[in-house]
Amino acid sequence: MPAPPTVVPTPTCPDLVRSGRITEALEHLAGLPAPTPAELALSLECRLARGEMDLAIRLGERLASTKDPHATLALGELAAATGRDDDAVTLFRTVGESADDPVTLPWRAGVALGLMRTGGHREAADLATEHLGLARATGSPYAVAGALRTAATCLMVDRADRLREAHDLARDRFERLAAQVATDLAGLIALTTAAEVERAEAVTLLRAAEEYADTEDLWPLHTRVRRLLERFGETPRTPRAEVIARLTESELRVARLAALGGTNRAIAEDVGVTVKAVEWHLSHAYRKLGVRGRTELPRALRLG
Repeated sequence: MPAPPTVVPTPTCPDLVRSGRITEALEHLAGLPAPTPAELALSLECRLARGEMDLAIRLGERLASTKDPHATLALGELAAATGRDDDAVTLFRTVGESADDPVTLPWRAGVALGLMRTGGHREAADLATEHLGLARATGSPYAVAGALRTAATCLMVDRADRLREAHDLARDRFERLAAQVATDLAGLIALTTAAEVERAEAVTLLRAAEEYADTEDLWPLHTRVRRLLERFGETPRTPRAEVIARLTESELRVARLAALGGTNRAIAEDVGVTVKAVEWHLSHAYRKLGVRGRTELPRALRLG
């Protein structure tokens, strides 16, 4: 008797955000008729990750009157992103007064990072240490990786080792966190008179983070990666969105149809041009997108 097919559970929206699939998460959230405060908080987190501050601020206004701890945590992140560190610390402490879940509500990390920016280094170190211990107790790789990242910022010892451990935990599972940790580690290496092998490690980490940030349109992360690559004497790649914007309307239409599996003849009939014209548009699209053929088009155009 054949074994029953394996059922892969559909990821929840928090799962999508944790895994770093920001575009997919936003598409899911946009389709909700009446999002809860926790879901609006996820939207706010995604908008901050993309650097879409106007949208994030509007979401913050919608969440301002709610007492949901996920909403309060998101408001703390918004305050931190807009330079209101004292407000951020207050909001994060408020979360701790109502809930204590180091996996989904890492308020200690928020307080610790806020205190680091305002001079409360000793309390920040204590909170970072406490948070790391609690995160390890949960057994959650995501929570531990995030706590290690906070500890690397707040504790002045074993910083690179903590970041490498965090990256090992996040890699292949939590892409956004892995990219953030990779960028932190590369930045740490940039501050030292690192050996050539470490500098090569930093560039490798940055290239992976660059690819991820570009794919998900995470401009704050992408900007930080670009600056570090330049510091290492590397040339950043042109963001894919800028490359796509260089295509003419006809080139983009033909390239999309080709990416979706259309033959040159079928595309010509659909668009109303000759096969030669399709070939001409595709050759220009390949050159502008930096791809070698139609099999690379779905990824270049973010269609798959």
